[in-house]
Amino acid sequence: MPTANVLIIDDEEKLRSLLSRIIKLENFTVSEAGNLKAGLKMLEKEPIDVILCDVKLPDGNGVDFIKDIKSKYPAIEIILLTAYGNVPDSVQAMKNGAFDYIMKGDDNEKIIPLLNRAYEKTQLQKRVTELEKLVGARYSFESIIGKSKPVLQAIELGRKVAATDTVVLLTGETGTGKEVFAQAIHQASSRAGKSFVAVNCSTFSKEILESEIFGHRLGSFTGAVKEKKGLFEEANEGTIFLDEIGEMPIELQAKLLRVLETGEFLKVGDTKPTKVNVRIITATNRHLEDEIKQAHFRADLYYRLSVFQIALPSLRERVSDIEALAEFYTEIFCAKTNKPTLKFSDGFVDTLKQYPWPGNIRELKNVIERACIIANSNVLTVDDLPFDFRFNMPAANTGDLIYNLARAEKLHIQKILAYAEGNKTKAAKLLGIGLTTLYAKIKEYDIQ
Repeated sequence: MPTANVLIIDDEEKLRSLLSRIIKLENFTVSEAGNLKAGLKMLEKEPIDVILCDVKLPDGNGVDFIKDIKSKYPAIEIILLTAYGNVPDSVQAMKNGAFDYIMKGDDNEKIIPLLNRAYEKTQLQKRVTELEKLVGARYSFESIIGKSKPVLQAIELGRKVAATDTVVLLTGETGTGKEVFAQAIHQASSRAGKSFVAVNCSTFSKEILESEIFGHRLGSFTGAVKEKKGLFEEANEGTIFLDEIGEMPIELQAKLLRVLETGEFLKVGDTKPTKVNVRIITATNRHLEDEIKQAHFRADLYYRLSVFQIALPSLRERVSDIEALAEFYTEIFCAKTNKPTLKFSDGFVDTLKQYPWPGNIRELKNVIERACIIANSNVLTVDDLPFDFRFNMPAANTGDLIYNLARAEKLHIQKILAYAEGNKTKAAKLLGIGLTTLYAKIKEYDIQ
């Protein structure tokens, strides 16, 4: 089990040695320094978790030293030791980020428990930092799969706008990964350490959406039994992602416009505006210009939202990325189902590339998940694809698939069996063949 690395900085050698012996008995690893300069050199060489530092040292003051350490090594915790009780110093030390401030000699029995608590805090901070790195990696531009020209162009635009606070409008068909792209913009921005809050505007009624986004006051409507913070407040200093913005009721669009113009909004039932500092990213699969013509969307809001537009390509426009995406989802779903990673037959990949993908990446993900579940070997084949997916492919895009008589017959039998919900007697009648013939065909074509 890992132990804490403690650095003692004190110019009194006898006290330093005494503390070192006490702390080592508790299985801590201890380093020593007689002044701040030597302590800084030690920090450059050793991975220190907790510092025990005297306040008055020959080359400086421990209270001021905290600021320097925290700016360079934020995860390190510092406990100050002093021979003189000084309330202003202790207050300033805590403000500067000290873990605690104790008296030499009088508080010796407190040192070990303090070290343990300080070490726990450093470990927690390290875990949080690692998780933040993982989240950042998961939602970064580097995590977006695809090397096709349309994807690389969208990523380039995303990187450029991420460095600003400009409002972004993401456009594209449903399932093209707009939320993932919005998260990548957030992670690449100066707000990356703050909240990313997403809401789908098509999910709620007008009243609920207003309360969700802007919050409400206690008693502002029936059922408002307590005050509620809205998502704009939750996202303060961070980013809010408003998906399907074209579905937002026209009455709420005025409130959103006010946020864009002033950074303020009124909670439901409130008379005092709430101010926020939020980066706004929106997305839509609609043509907002058409919605404006039909009086479903405010022109002034559109002009504010569309300052910087990024069009995300459909899967049909990035066929060269399909295999990489399929491999990514296969790896995920194989891990979830405790299967070894499955390989693809040539026909499997070709069929994926020929399909028009009306549901885009979201549909591909679902198709791969199903294929991984039903696969009977370590190679995914066309037979592992959903029946409707294969049968409904346009003839022009299926190569010789539709022209192979046996394959066409197999697909037709599968379709009828699906329609008959697996009832073979009913399926045989619909097909106009005997039940024995149907069973023979099922065996011949290895229909599951």
